[in-house]
Amino acid sequence: MRPLLNNFFRGLLLVFPLGATAYIIYTAVVWSNNALNDLLFRWLNIDIPGLGIVTVFLGISIIGYIFSLTFTRPLIIYFEGLLKRVPIIKIIYSALKDLTEAFVGDKKRFDKPVIVDFGDLPMQRMGFITQQDLSDLGITDKVAVYLPHSYNFSGNLYFISPKHIRPLKLESADAMKYIISGGISNIESKAS
Repeated sequence: MRPLLNNFFRGLLLVFPLGATAYIIYTAVVWSNNALNDLLFRWLNIDIPGLGIVTVFLGISIIGYIFSLTFTRPLIIYFEGLLKRVPIIKIIYSALKDLTEAFVGDKKRFDKPVIVDFGDLPMQRMGFITQQDLSDLGITDKVAVYLPHSYNFSGNLYFISPKHIRPLKLESADAMKYIISGGISNIESKAS
């Protein structure tokens, strides 16, 4: 019974944040679309398809703007401190926040696209250096490289010797698009 519960909680850690995010956005879009269109239809006798998506996008953008202001910073830090004290929520929130910041935050992590050589094997793989210093893990001769999967928003983290890594002269967004598309997307930048 214990292995089943362990697997359930591992699955919950993956499914809950994704499902909750999708559910919240879907509910917000449907609710705002229905509410705004009902209101506009009553007042002006018009119906605007897609109004909910635009409203949710603008609403999230306004919230982002408000939280980027200096006077709201202490409130954000206090709220994050509360979230980091709740056992399961702290794991989910911290992981999602770190992942989000890796793509769009001030601490972008996927900003060093590389080619990884597999030694004697005649193949290479594209990835991103996410950490140069692994001394906290007791590893001194390797760097952390994230290798995303194609057609999926997942990947693997490897510790690789720098001698097997070659930097690419490529924008991170182009590299990620190329990897996720399975090599189908065109790269506008030149690889080294």
